[in-house]
Amino acid sequence: MKNYVMAISLSLITFTGIALPPIANAEELNPAEVQTPDYAKWGKLAMKETKAKYPQADIIDYLHEGSKKKGNKKVEIFKLWLKQDNKEFGVFVNIEFDPKTEEVASITFKETDR
Repeated sequence: MKNYVMAISLSLITFTGIALPPIANAEELNPAEVQTPDYAKWGKLAMKETKAKYPQADIIDYLHEGSKKKGNKKVEIFKLWLKQDNKEFGVFVNIEFDPKTEEVASITFKETDR
């Protein structure tokens, strides 16, 4: 792989005079070493619960808005963009849980047009 990338880079330099910036080594691109964000588990839950609440809608976008502490609980905040028929709308999903046990205390939804 490294030789192939080097050959392409050298060809581009030779024919165009343009050098490409160095790319990461193949070892750096190893998917086994890519860390899953802490909020990924909660994002899956947010999408699952949103799909249950809006079964006729398609989820077309997803954004982790962040997290916050609420007393001894933690809240993960997501914004999902949905499309149903010809209407698109956003839904903020807040998942409140105990960070020690990961027990969900509540899931709330708030629609938005932005």
